[in-house]
Amino acid sequence: METRHRIWNKEELKVYILLLCANADTVQTEDEMQHIRSRVNDEIFEKMQAEIAADSEDHGLEKIEKHVSAHEYSQRELNELHREMRAVFFSDKNFSLMEQQLDRILKNILY
Repeated sequence: METRHRIWNKEELKVYILLLCANADTVQTEDEMQHIRSRVNDEIFEKMQAEIAADSEDHGLEKIEKHVSAHEYSQRELNELHREMRAVFFSDKNFSLMEQQLDRILKNILY
């Protein structure tokens, strides 16, 4: 029997995506985490951090695709989300190859 999970709201999805971005190069820096925490609700941050800790990157990308398709995003919202993703990537002053690859994958999912 398949369990039906609640669809995340846009804020939860954003936090999950940003946390995935922070994990892209397998090193979460304090700068990346502070950047994310400064933009989101603590309760949602903790909830989504526990969620992402239990997921592989592939499973996380599948979840993102599922939840993105459940919402209607405007072009402006997508652009803003992408700006926030890039800010996480660059918060440690390094845009690694793994981060660049994840950026391309997420852009394909979002757009």
